[in-house]
Amino acid sequence: MKKTLLLLILTLFVFSACSQLGNKSKKTIGKYTLVIHGGAGYIDKNNMPDSIARKYKDKLQQVLDSGTYILKNGGTALDAVTKCITMMENSPLFNAGKGAVFNAEGINEMDASIMDGSNLMAGAVANVHTIKNPILAARAVMEHTPHVLLITKGAEDFAKNQGLEIVDPSYFFTESRWKSYVRVKEQKEQGEKHGTVGAAALDRHGNLAAGTSTGGMTYKMPGRVGDSPIIGAGTYADNASCAVSCTGHGEFFIRDVVAYDIGALMKYNQLSLKEAANYIVLDKLKKQKADGGIIAVDRFGNFALTFNTSGMFRGFATSDGFHGVYIFKDHKE
Repeated sequence: MKKTLLLLILTLFVFSACSQLGNKSKKTIGKYTLVIHGGAGYIDKNNMPDSIARKYKDKLQQVLDSGTYILKNGGTALDAVTKCITMMENSPLFNAGKGAVFNAEGINEMDASIMDGSNLMAGAVANVHTIKNPILAARAVMEHTPHVLLITKGAEDFAKNQGLEIVDPSYFFTESRWKSYVRVKEQKEQGEKHGTVGAAALDRHGNLAAGTSTGGMTYKMPGRVGDSPIIGAGTYADNASCAVSCTGHGEFFIRDVVAYDIGALMKYNQLSLKEAANYIVLDKLKKQKADGGIIAVDRFGNFALTFNTSGMFRGFATSDGFHGVYIFKDHKE
């Protein structure tokens, strides 16, 4: 009798263990989707040499490949988003990190945010000058503080205490951004408003995440903060709807709470991701004469790359093998 009972218990244990492994296996073989952007704006195809366009597309492809590798091998959406944005922050091609633009006083002021759709946790930093990768600081705020947003010296001191790389402000200087600053200063008007970077992803575990990083507007007022570090405006992620990263004229994106609004339209009005994105970017924002775009992924792996300007640096990759990188509105590149 005891042997029979022992055998029964052992059988149940083995069955339970196998069942758990099976469930875990099923959980990790789901689909994944990754979308990235390097900013939207009035990018004239006729004025962009093929050699420059190729540099952008090659970098976008490198970023996309790195993020896809993480997702393909069962990594998290949060890690993929972090990796992609870190790579774009390290590239002088984009208005974030190394390539950040200068404010009216000739200083780089950077913002970033990240959000985990599985638990609605989020972190952000704003108006930082010495953190090499603001997106890493934003993630540290999310994971190691009870707060969402830290700014300026408080954010920089926190990042240093977290062991993140702190650099001299001269690290962020690039000749092309400085020339833009000088040109705009001479004209005494704002220009080159757009150039944020971002990523959004769905991982094999069914979780969503999004992040955004920027240097803001060329010749902006010192202390100006746009939508990029504002959760709900420039970045939002919720497993119940979608993950969104925005780029464009930040003041409008803040007023319209664009990233959250797209998710809300899906969650409460049952719009598809494409319908929600088209309404916000191509209708609502356009009527306000607000330029920009969004990238987004929903919980089923559908994605949107929607913008109302002539171009947006962007890329996408899915577990179905669907992928591409583009700059201009048409795909004939």
